[in-house]
Amino acid sequence: MTTIAVMGLGEAGALYARGLRDAGYDVLGYDPFTTLEESGIRQEAVLAAAVADADVVVSLVGARAAEAVAVEALASMRAGSVLADFNTGSPSLKRALGDAAAGRDIRFADVAVLAPVPRAGVRTPLMVSGDGSTDFASRFAAAQAPVLVIEGDAGDAAARKLVRSVFMKGLAALVIESTSAARAAGCEDWLREQIADEFAGDAPQLIQRLIDGSRQHAARRAHEVDDARSYLEALDSPGWVTDATRRWFAHLLGEDIAEASADHEGVTA
Repeated sequence: MTTIAVMGLGEAGALYARGLRDAGYDVLGYDPFTTLEESGIRQEAVLAAAVADADVVVSLVGARAAEAVAVEALASMRAGSVLADFNTGSPSLKRALGDAAAGRDIRFADVAVLAPVPRAGVRTPLMVSGDGSTDFASRFAAAQAPVLVIEGDAGDAAARKLVRSVFMKGLAALVIESTSAARAAGCEDWLREQIADEFAGDAPQLIQRLIDGSRQHAARRAHEVDDARSYLEALDSPGWVTDATRRWFAHLLGEDIAEASADHEGVTA
């Protein structure tokens, strides 16, 4: 039976611990701040006791604690085991952790979580790189966890996740800004329908159309964005994403970005 230790038993860690237990794994846990009193999950009071005999050690302690906790865990893990770092972190941090693991003959899996864990628990889509990625994927197969193994070193999965985050978090900010403005203008339902219609079309075609159209019609679109930004100001609605959009069109037009943004310096909402 595969033994998996889960470091960090907050919301995501607890969901993984329960899901792995239900899939038939021997699950240990460690968290000095949270007590998870669950049958089939043996929580240890000392980190070393939780990781010493584990085949895979999963770290879900958060980005700020990831490095310190990993270093402490590596000191007690056995050679040949896998440290799977699920925390969001920079590619350079993941590479450093991979190097530290290699120095102790432990394999490292840089795991990028690609969707909110509360949505699907242990079956949340994952992407993984590093010398421990194949072993990690095979050991997680019994839990029916969708794991995409990519070629490359530790840090490569983290890099892809962060690039994806530029889109996902930027999209969230754009939707919030536009629907807030529409609410102030009294047409939120209509705008939501407009957004849904765009998403419902041919997605690859939409992506290319947005790129090509912005380059081809940058001048006209920059003028429209200026008008939209002025309207947001009149509505007393935030326009931070719109400001960034104008900076992009200035870049495409070869304009001085600072000058292009001057009209809206100091605007708050």
